[in-house]
Amino acid sequence: MKNLKDQFAAQVAQTRQAKPEFMQKVDALIEQARAAEVGALATREGAAAPDFQLPDPQQRTVALRDLLSQGPVVLMFYRGSWCPYCNLQLRALQSRLAEIHELGAQLVAISPQMPDQSLTQVERDALEFVVLSDQDCRVASDYGVAWEVPEPLLEHMRKDRKLDLVDINGGNGSRLPIPATFVVGSDGRVAWRSVDVDYRTRAEPDDVLAAVRALHR
Repeated sequence: MKNLKDQFAAQVAQTRQAKPEFMQKVDALIEQARAAEVGALATREGAAAPDFQLPDPQQRTVALRDLLSQGPVVLMFYRGSWCPYCNLQLRALQSRLAEIHELGAQLVAISPQMPDQSLTQVERDALEFVVLSDQDCRVASDYGVAWEVPEPLLEHMRKDRKLDLVDINGGNGSRLPIPATFVVGSDGRVAWRSVDVDYRTRAEPDDVLAAVRALHR
């Protein structure tokens, strides 16, 4: 299987060919976000991971502290099931889930989508990890990875993708998480993180697994 970098490069190349002007706008917006240091205040390694209580697709409340009582947690923030890059990352982590579990850790994915829209039934059947709903991006904000999405990107979602984020996210139509992955140790502290405002860049599963393994040293 190709690594995520190669999969994402193929997705970017396909979109550049289909919509070159849009991708040029994205490049410029990402550079502006980097210059503004979006994500610079994300929870750092060694810091306490903010606790949370969020609903899963069955409306059951899941608390980080309860998950940590069972072992380390790999915490992944993603934009939504409508995002092709997020889906590539979800599938890549699903393919390595057995290895994560062998190391005594759990994988938890968080998006702003409403609990009943966070996954289709097919996706629920295919994914074997916890998916939680952070509709107002409050938890993403606590972790320093919430982003007020620039209007050109929102316009693209509305007009080109026919996405109604207000409906999908239960009222939140402009805030999305920066794609970010945190490895939280059983002590509740962040042992490793990957944060990048460019939604076309994600943590490699190999790097996530290496961070989880390091907790056992």
